[in-house]
Amino acid sequence: MRIALLADIHANLEALEACLAHAAAQRVERLVFLGDLVGYGANPVEVTMRVQELMECDAVALRGNHDEAALTGPRNFSRMAAIAIQWTATQLTPAARGFLAGLPMSHEEEDRLYVHSEGSDPEGWIYVTDAAVARVSLEATQARLTFCGHTHSPALFGLTATEKLVAHRPTPDLMLPLLQPRRWLAVMGSVGQPRDGNPAACYGLLDTDTSECGWMRVPYDIATAAQKIRAAGLPEFLAERLFTGT
Repeated sequence: MRIALLADIHANLEALEACLAHAAAQRVERLVFLGDLVGYGANPVEVTMRVQELMECDAVALRGNHDEAALTGPRNFSRMAAIAIQWTATQLTPAARGFLAGLPMSHEEEDRLYVHSEGSDPEGWIYVTDAAVARVSLEATQARLTFCGHTHSPALFGLTATEKLVAHRPTPDLMLPLLQPRRWLAVMGSVGQPRDGNPAACYGLLDTDTSECGWMRVPYDIATAAQKIRAAGLPEFLAERLFTGT
């Protein structure tokens, strides 16, 4: 089975639709949304309802910290993030709020764990920024493969049979083997707000038959997404950063 892993859409409808079209061309059979459907961008309702529609076709969707903050208020957010999520909360319809409230924190199937932040404390919103944090996550779960988002920057960590942890920086559009007996934690980057210096939308492609994973980069209409942010009266910085991927 080929599975698309989409994290941190952040209400960027243009990036989401571009990734969905790209995934369809890759013959993807399943969609997994790794949280943060909303926040920062200008289309929180449209993105939320699009994901809900796809869940009717067997997609999986999880809750991210911005999804939760849209319902309960920002905690430990930067000023820009807080402004955006407070605006988002005013835009959400009752149906969108109900959908976000019902999303689970994690989902397990076969040898895979899907979570927004990491596996040791999904509700703690911990960022996997280095090998030490990755090890804590991997050692906290029995899953062979953990897939997450949250950091907006692609990364891959492997724990060997001798307990050595190896970090990799994925190459765009290159499928990497997730070999046994290693256990793996893959950070999938961001669909709607990449921060690794590449402004193209990023999503993960997992082939369970070959046990390979790739980080797909997809150009999208950044100008339209940015103009919507400006038209909504959100901070200019949130529009500008889309062009630089930072």
